[in-house]
Amino acid sequence: MEANPIFLNQPKYFWANVRCLSEQVGYTQRLTKQIKIPSIAEIKRGMNKLGLSWGHIVDDAGTLTEFGQILIYYFEYRANQLNRFVSNNLMGVNEAREIFENFRRELTPKCKLPMNKQKGDKRAHAFFTGIINMLIEANCNGLDCNYDPSKLTSVTRDGVPVRTLARRVDGAFPTIINPIAVWEIKEYYYTTTFGSRVADGVYETLLDGMELEELREHENIDVKHYLMIDDHNTWWNMGRSYLCRMIDMLHMGYVDEVLFGREVIERLPVIVREWVAIENGRRNMPLILVS
Repeated sequence: MEANPIFLNQPKYFWANVRCLSEQVGYTQRLTKQIKIPSIAEIKRGMNKLGLSWGHIVDDAGTLTEFGQILIYYFEYRANQLNRFVSNNLMGVNEAREIFENFRRELTPKCKLPMNKQKGDKRAHAFFTGIINMLIEANCNGLDCNYDPSKLTSVTRDGVPVRTLARRVDGAFPTIINPIAVWEIKEYYYTTTFGSRVADGVYETLLDGMELEELREHENIDVKHYLMIDDHNTWWNMGRSYLCRMIDMLHMGYVDEVLFGREVIERLPVIVREWVAIENGRRNMPLILVS
């Protein structure tokens, strides 16, 4: 999923309102389990409970201000994307296994296909990660790709590090030194409770995004950043509020795209070919001699 351009350039205080209202009025409808679109009454009541003003959202006559119109439009957009698109794209383990096995037979990959961290009968390949790795390999035109970085990502200028990310990412193209793109993969097929380990995965991606934003703003260096997640039960049945946070994070500019479940099948090859074009452009840049 790519961001809606309408919301990409909203100021930080817009997202402050999105976050505090989402937390106060709730992310989902209890009965329908759908993502909530807060009403004007809920917004006013929620801001009152927080001891905050709602006059910038709705006037005394009950009419939405310009800011309030954009805010409600965003809540509607977020709910529609999650209720109609994301919920239908998230897979279960059996579907992911079938797609993984089909790709392995069809593509005969040479890339790493890691195992999951389960034990006993649940021990198997990390299906979603394997699907992602195979799709990248099949579309990267033979270029290098680090499918399992074991070191921190660094960006350099003239051979000197200018930034090093605080965390190890799940993948980097073509390498962890001056990458074109980095990504995080969150697959949780066997999770029975939505605990802090799963929640922390979202905030880890946010940290990476904030560091990459700072890199763009202060060094004018752009590293593309992706989040890819799967498991319908974990994310939709137990973690819908965190799906909302992902859509927020996408539109705040902290990730370039979030790919949900089977969305990777069609979208990831297109993205990888874009990386390849950028890398080929870098390699073919003419040498500029300074006299």
